[in-house]
Amino acid sequence: QLQFVESGGGLVQPGGSLKLSCAASGFTINYRAVGWFRQAPGKEREGVACIGYRGRITYYADSVKGRFTISRNNTGNAAYLQMSSLKVEDTASYHCAVSSFCNVLAPLRSDDYDTWGQGTQVTVSS
Repeated sequence: QLQFVESGGGLVQPGGSLKLSCAASGFTINYRAVGWFRQAPGKEREGVACIGYRGRITYYADSVKGRFTISRNNTGNAAYLQMSSLKVEDTASYHCAVSSFCNVLAPLRSDDYDTWGQGTQVTVSS
């Protein structure tokens, strides 16, 4: 089965940090862009960040720019999202997926991605 497995979520206080991981199972990410999305209950899915297949092209949503960093390890067949200065509004289920491209000029579109992970929950609360 082709899928991502996300991990690293948890409960953190505002201003804290977490690092999320997504490990590819049954496929390689070597030649595909990776995106992170998040979705809170009752809210639409929001694109957070994407990274090109060599790790040199990145895009961040304005809401997370300067606070989150996306990275990848093609040898380890995994991608990561380092989150710092977390805010209550960052609370959501975070999912990773793959695409043929990372568009640096426009927000991520869910329709451009496939092979979704089941998500890891991030809760920011005092």
